[in-house]
Amino acid sequence: MSSGKSYKLLVLLWTLSFHSDAIPKIYDALKVEGEGKYTLEVQQQLGDGVVRTIALGLLMAYSAV
Repeated sequence: MSSGKSYKLLVLLWTLSFHSDAIPKIYDALKVEGEGKYTLEVQQQLGDGVVRTIALGLLMAYSAV
């Protein structure tokens, strides 16, 4: 069995929830900070304060076995 390292892994979809009076609009940019800094763009409002976003410029490398 061979092993390898991924060239690119795009972690694109994030689902976030907000209070009903603070739901971002579609195409709004959101800044997320934690173990790194990420910029997300709202693509869909799913209802009940939940939005689906895509991550912009987020790349991670993993090893494959």
